[in-house]
Amino acid sequence: MTDLPPSAKRRLEQYPRVTIRSRAAWRRWLAQHHADSGPIWLVTYKRSTGSSYVPYGDVVDEALCFGWVDSLPRTLDDERTMRLFSPRKPGSPWSQINKRRVAALIAQGRMTPAGLAMVDAAKRDGSWSSYDAIESLSVPDDLAAALRRSPQARGYFEAFPPSTKKAIFRWIASAKTDATRAKRVAETVRLAAQNIRANQYRQPKGASAARGGRGAAHEASCSRGGA
Repeated sequence: MTDLPPSAKRRLEQYPRVTIRSRAAWRRWLAQHHADSGPIWLVTYKRSTGSSYVPYGDVVDEALCFGWVDSLPRTLDDERTMRLFSPRKPGSPWSQINKRRVAALIAQGRMTPAGLAMVDAAKRDGSWSSYDAIESLSVPDDLAAALRRSPQARGYFEAFPPSTKKAIFRWIASAKTDATRAKRVAETVRLAAQNIRANQYRQPKGASAARGGRGAAHEASCSRGGA
């Protein structure tokens, strides 16, 4: 993941935190707030804490039931982690794994009208299937053409692991304008020629020590959830 500009980091820090100790508590919170809340940091306890641990798959499934989706994960402290959850944006692509999760949730009768409405909208606007080519590792035409012009970049790119290729394809596909897309294609090829993977965060030397301990400084109690 590429590093974020300071303004984006500040905005992330301002999102409220919701702490849960059970899957049922998360579902109750979503039932009450899914339609009137923006992004939140969902705080959960690590497996080592015992009964308070809620598996990642469980929190994602409940979010999908209400039309929400997860994104950024963070370690909060020795006992807790947090992950950013928000209502899914209309037109945002669906990954294969989330589509499989939704199919299982529908079969179990767990999807709510809000979640089903999001699925129906995605099927109508095409975002339900927009990642299918990415999941099959089909190289976009513009990137394929650019790689053909640089045999060295093409050779290195073809050796990248599937997960890296998919991340790059999604990054290119998420460009809002043709100009941005062209820049991302060019950067992918330029970096691939050096055997570097585009859209990967590369931490500056010495940055790790400088950042140590910042997480605790930003702790602000904002828990609207229940146990």
